[in-house]
Amino acid sequence: MPESRSSLGSPSHNPTSENDMSSVMYVHSISEAGRLLPSASRWNAIELDFNLLPASSIPLDRAASKYSKSVKFNLVITDKKYFNRFIYISLSLVFVILAVVLLLRFLPHKHKHNSSSKNLTLALGQALMFFDAQKSGILVNNSVSFRGDSGVQDGNSSNTHVNLIGGFYDSGNNIKFSFPTAYTVTLLSWTVIEYHEKYADIGELDHVKNIIKWGSDYLLKLFVPPNSTSDSTILYSQASDLRDNDINCWQRPEDMTYPRPVSICRNTASDLAGEIVAALSAASLVFKEEKAYAGELTKAAENLFGLATGNSVKQGTYTMDNACGGEARQFYNSSNYLDELVWGGTWLFFATGNSSYLGYATNNFTSAAKAELNLDKGVFDWNSKLAANAVLLTRLRYFRDPGYPYEATLDSSSDMTDWLMCSYLSDQYFKKTQGGLILLRPDRSAPLQFAATAAFLTKLYSDYLELLQSRGGSCSSTDSFSLEMLQSFSMSQASISSDNPTKMSYVVGFGDNYPTQVHHRGASIPWDNQWHSCAEGDRWLHSNDPNPNVLLGAMVAGPDQDDMFSDERDKPEYTEPSISSNAGLVAALIALHDPPHYSSRLNAINGGMDKMGIFANIRVQPSSNAAP
Repeated sequence: MPESRSSLGSPSHNPTSENDMSSVMYVHSISEAGRLLPSASRWNAIELDFNLLPASSIPLDRAASKYSKSVKFNLVITDKKYFNRFIYISLSLVFVILAVVLLLRFLPHKHKHNSSSKNLTLALGQALMFFDAQKSGILVNNSVSFRGDSGVQDGNSSNTHVNLIGGFYDSGNNIKFSFPTAYTVTLLSWTVIEYHEKYADIGELDHVKNIIKWGSDYLLKLFVPPNSTSDSTILYSQASDLRDNDINCWQRPEDMTYPRPVSICRNTASDLAGEIVAALSAASLVFKEEKAYAGELTKAAENLFGLATGNSVKQGTYTMDNACGGEARQFYNSSNYLDELVWGGTWLFFATGNSSYLGYATNNFTSAAKAELNLDKGVFDWNSKLAANAVLLTRLRYFRDPGYPYEATLDSSSDMTDWLMCSYLSDQYFKKTQGGLILLRPDRSAPLQFAATAAFLTKLYSDYLELLQSRGGSCSSTDSFSLEMLQSFSMSQASISSDNPTKMSYVVGFGDNYPTQVHHRGASIPWDNQWHSCAEGDRWLHSNDPNPNVLLGAMVAGPDQDDMFSDERDKPEYTEPSISSNAGLVAALIALHDPPHYSSRLNAINGGMDKMGIFANIRVQPSSNAAP
């Protein structure tokens, strides 16, 4: 501001002697910003001395002034000792406030879980227990009281003599399907990679890792590479027979005495191979601290992927081959195989850091998208991986962009992800029931399994955007979404709430009202140390009594398109759970759960998510065909 002299600071108006000048202080006129501007000279300053100002007979608020308005106010200091003390105290308060702000910003946040989070903790623990109820093989310290050893001869049948003990029964039957088992291991592993801090905070990390290892140990048994006795790759796709035994016999797995033949894939099973590769790769990241086991998983995954994508292999779905997946066709019919191969390549890249696998995934992503059926668009389940793969590649683009030659695919993946979010939120793409449940596959029953994975992907993506400090995204000039919209949708699709037309939680054991006649052999027959034949078990299938054993944490198939639900054991389209469905439920619940009370590694963890852990093995540069 222009310099001006105040008459109060000139010698002719200053009655103070030169000896008293040491007690006089000078400051510039107060600026428009309200700051006192210091000065070393009295000639361009206002003199401040309470006792030396001349009296005036004109009120100050009426006196005309030829000076700037900033000189109308007189600041007086009577005692420099107290003034200095005031300055010191003020500065100390400023530093204290600044320190508190910094501490609140950078120290781990401690908070109490609200009632909603407590519900999520309880539901998540129960949902994980469902997998303990589905275990096959020799059980040690199993937490489910009505389960014992079973399937201890699996693999040793009329057509095979291999060890296929272990794994999971798929649903309410006693069959072990390899395809949904691999998908389940992949999805659960993904949740641990992203949210292991949350799992640890609520005491479920060891539990979920035990479940994953139970599955990955079994998957290692399913793959037999070419050897001296066989020129072809062998995959075992199923244990137990559909037509003559399991489906027609309502019997606990512990009571099974009938033959359990194995389905074998020798040539065409690209989708099954791709999903097993994804599962082993993702699990290796979960167990990265156990280097020997992680190495075993990645070695098997690389070997299988090389064989599945080799030029000499006839590619196709596993259900095309009757010997491989003919019996599974009724339950787990695969509509495509490219999405699984791209999915497997993507996860294998994260597991090994080898950019050739990322090259395969990005080179074939567009082809997989073109091959996707319209009914599968926007769906993430045991059959459709493209939507989830787009989210995963978008994660790579956001936090570890590898650059050329992957940009085009990564850009299209992020566009697809944004469209996916908008499609979930808008009724233009997918209809919802009157109760608000999204219908991603209206041509099929069991809508909860699709809603659960949609809930997971939306909350996961909102967490990615939050790490980027983004408020949302858009997929067209008119459609956009915010983080709040994504999170609200995700919570609305969780099946634990009874806020629906049936006023029922669709997770067994959660809440006051839940299904009691779950379509499940082990839960519906009393655990009384007695052997029950198929005929005796059949009586329980058609009984109107509640299950004698509570299948804690099982998410049933869910209501129909009109929000109607029939709690009847012999109607599996309503009451049957499955491991693939519950994997989606677990994924949604852990994503929705509150962040930990505390957090270590502040630079890596934000809000309960491990931002960079998935990239731990990426050490290499882009492939050799990159532009110079």
